[in-house]
Amino acid sequence: MFGICNLAIVPLRLEPNDRSELTSQVLFGEHFKILEQSQKWSRIEMAFDGYTGWIDNKQFQIISEGAFNKLTAGPIVLNGDLIEYITTPNNSLMPIPLGASVSFLDHADVNLEKFSFEGLRATGVTSKQNIVQTAFLYLNAPYLWGGKTPFGIDCSGMAQMVYKLNGYAIQRDASQQALQGEALSFIEESEPGDLAFFDNEEGRIIHVGIIMEDNHIIHGHGKVRIDRLDHLGIYNIDTKRHTHKLRVIKKII
Repeated sequence: MFGICNLAIVPLRLEPNDRSELTSQVLFGEHFKILEQSQKWSRIEMAFDGYTGWIDNKQFQIISEGAFNKLTAGPIVLNGDLIEYITTPNNSLMPIPLGASVSFLDHADVNLEKFSFEGLRATGVTSKQNIVQTAFLYLNAPYLWGGKTPFGIDCSGMAQMVYKLNGYAIQRDASQQALQGEALSFIEESEPGDLAFFDNEEGRIIHVGIIMEDNHIIHGHGKVRIDRLDHLGIYNIDTKRHTHKLRVIKKII
């Protein structure tokens, strides 16, 4: 079975329970495979990045395998503004966040609710110079473990969504993202738009940020913020101390 999210932002949970940990979110228009299903919950695998988790059966629409394959093979078209609105046939409005997918709206066999969208569309591959500019759209968004929107986002969710809005696919979690791209030996080799990864005492990758010009970094820590980056890690400009230990810098583009 296959499905598509027909609501603005839906929780993706670790276990089939409303109290379970939020591991990610499914945004409007994102489609997926249904791996198993119970009366109330479905375990799904996202088409974009293969991420798995549990979603409430009341919060998505079933689609055919043909529709799933068509959406997977077709171009990705996203809402490119902080917030936009989907219009229903009775002219009611549904807000959707930055990065929600509107790819399916032109497919009558998937767009069964006859939604329409007249907002800013982001599609295709842009230049690397646009990465930091897109990241600014998330500035001051509150930190939310598992979040993917300007209303709540985690560090790796921001990296993935910023890259996705510019036409590049990276994995969902920081530990997965750290396995992608080319490792750089020194900060001086990096360019704006590269990703910096940080580890804990056990050596596990726990954080990611997007490198900016002049040794600055934009990342999610309490909120999406801009701090200094040096050879030790992230230096918080408010607390005047290092908050994250640098592990590796990766050039994805």
